[in-house]
Amino acid sequence: MNKTNPSHTASAACTDGCGDLAISEPSAVAEPTGTVTLRIANMDCASEESEIRRALEPIGDLDTLRFDLGRRTLSLGAQGARLDQAMAAICKAGFQPEVIGTSAAGTGEGGAQGDASVAAHAQVAPSLDSPRMWMREGLPRLVLALVLAIGAEGLAFFAPSALPWDIAKMAVAAVAIFLAGFGTYRKGFAALRAGRLNINALMTVAVTGAFVIGQWPEAAMVMALYAIAEAIEARAVDRARNAIRGLLALAPEQADVRQANGSWTRTAAKGIPVGSIVRVRPGERFALDGVVFLGSGAVDQAAVTGESIPVDKGPGDEVFAGTINAASELQIQTTAPAGNTLLARIIQAVEQAQGSRAPTQRFVDRFASIYTPAVFVLAVLVAALTPWLMDWTWMQAVYKALVILVIACPCALVISTPVTVVSGLAAAARRGVLIKGGVYLEEARKLKVVALDKTGTLTEGKPALVAFDSVATTRSEAIVRGLALSLSARSDHPVSKAIAAGLLAAGGSEESPVDDFAALPGRGVRGLIGGELLTLANHRWVEEKGLCSVELEGRLAEHERQGRTVTLLASEHEVLALVAVADRIKSTSRQAVQELLDLGVIPVMLTGDNATTAKAIGQQAGIDEVRGPLLPDEKLNAIQELQRTRGMTAMTGDGINDAPALAKADIGFAMGGAGTHTAMEAADIVVMNDDLRRLPESIRLSKRAHAVLVQNITLALGIKAVFLVLAVFGNASMWMAVFADMGASLLVVFNGLRLLRPEARRP
Repeated sequence: MNKTNPSHTASAACTDGCGDLAISEPSAVAEPTGTVTLRIANMDCASEESEIRRALEPIGDLDTLRFDLGRRTLSLGAQGARLDQAMAAICKAGFQPEVIGTSAAGTGEGGAQGDASVAAHAQVAPSLDSPRMWMREGLPRLVLALVLAIGAEGLAFFAPSALPWDIAKMAVAAVAIFLAGFGTYRKGFAALRAGRLNINALMTVAVTGAFVIGQWPEAAMVMALYAIAEAIEARAVDRARNAIRGLLALAPEQADVRQANGSWTRTAAKGIPVGSIVRVRPGERFALDGVVFLGSGAVDQAAVTGESIPVDKGPGDEVFAGTINAASELQIQTTAPAGNTLLARIIQAVEQAQGSRAPTQRFVDRFASIYTPAVFVLAVLVAALTPWLMDWTWMQAVYKALVILVIACPCALVISTPVTVVSGLAAAARRGVLIKGGVYLEEARKLKVVALDKTGTLTEGKPALVAFDSVATTRSEAIVRGLALSLSARSDHPVSKAIAAGLLAAGGSEESPVDDFAALPGRGVRGLIGGELLTLANHRWVEEKGLCSVELEGRLAEHERQGRTVTLLASEHEVLALVAVADRIKSTSRQAVQELLDLGVIPVMLTGDNATTAKAIGQQAGIDEVRGPLLPDEKLNAIQELQRTRGMTAMTGDGINDAPALAKADIGFAMGGAGTHTAMEAADIVVMNDDLRRLPESIRLSKRAHAVLVQNITLALGIKAVFLVLAVFGNASMWMAVFADMGASLLVVFNGLRLLRPEARRP
């Protein structure tokens, strides 16, 4: 296979139209075997992303095409001749691509390292991306351009109309236009050469036309105001784009690692191998994912899961990079490299979601591709026909046509959607909800049904002691509890472990020695305590021994109606106690179900558990429609049936058996805390803290995002429509036009940023 060096490819492809391109050092751009990452420093907004997409369309068959406007990068699945073509097409569109990294095809550690390399280069590449560099280099240039434009206006107002003064006015205006509009002109001329009418092309024609007809000061002022407004807009949009990436700074760059001799060394997190023992002091953040190796204490996980209350952690419990060790010193054994922590994967997933275009954004892009040429034609008609139809002078007609071009810039319309979607994705991530694409953010508002798995979704997912009824006639309850604890503590069966944990938590007495302990398959356990044979067994065994009574059967039936598993402690002659264990419903499940109902969404339980238990849990949660027991393929069929009969259906689950239904549903919600990797991969939205209330929150966020999208599109088109009418029939100037265009842009940006504000607390 003939592999192509990206450095050679970039320079060869872009000498015509871009000039010589800066290429990162060769070690960072080894021969590509998968994805090539390009940095496009002058790709500033969503409309320019659309320009590049259209420029690449003729090439086709690009395995990867992922934009990250926050970093000004584009990931391309191309190499060899196709990479040559892609680089040339981007250059021809007026942009300057720079190869900054490659990553191997597929996923895994290599890919993570490739991403880290790309991120590192993106941070050091020379551009005006960072606010500090923009303040140092970009802002002074724009301020100088504005001062010169004001100077040109002053000369036009005070200086006499004579040749030397006219030359001075023109020269000052030209310098202002150059300082403020160099980038606009470069991209505008490239678009005109390619026959595309984008924002930069319209501004290029409008400012050049104004300059040609002698409106030098106004041309300079329009370009200066446009450039400054564009810069303000870019900084505001970056707030939304970078809202989630700020989480990356939460993970420390260094950590204390235990050495072979037992000493501790401060080491860069990116160089710590999996399996290392890392020490985290109270108040410090975890640098890597891991499991607690030594110590116990509370951990604040709000940064990753959105949980407001710290979670107790002990040996064997998972901890995540970026979370805070709140109480005592912990030692953890790392389980993932720095580039593949849960925090890093969340950020990567949100950035990929930002790069995917939502349905409304695709519609707006298509609309803008028709709207812009149409208004350009209108401007030409105004310039050509109004001198005949409305008795205007040619100079008046041309001036009004130029005003229309400035008003027609579709920037506000094009940017109205992505800033809203990105703000919504970031707002969800801050609450511990990972939405994998703008399409799911937009579509969640349309849900009619939410199907819910029982175990681990509505319930805690593990059995717990819920009732202990002593029925012994000759022994105290404390003694009976001690006997039950002694037997249950020696078994590794989940039910026995739940009984033992519950009795200990309730202050159970010390265990007694157990002799001749044995498990009874399908029955329970038995052992000698103080020479007495005791059994902790199920209902069936007690019936076989003839120890059941009518009263006892009644008690058993009551527990079983509530979906509980009942175990009986018995001697050879009598039953001593009934011990009920159940997978308890989560404290938030009933509220979540009620909130879904308030939104007009019908909750349906789909479970593999028996019908009696499922019905009992459904009643506790407030769910009327319960279906069970269901196998994985039956859950899949149930989802399809709900889609046919009820409309858009979501599935919520956490296990491997839920993965087919999650994938088939219109939107799949995975419980991320206790969920399997299979379920999380199959889902479209991941709830990181297992709080079911995040489902109605996500639907409400979707409704808010839709409302803001409608508002933004209406504002963008409405403001332009008003000023277009004023331009044609009234007295709108180019100043008014640029304020109308950029004012609308800033308005929709700040309106979209409202989604970053937290939702009002519900009672």
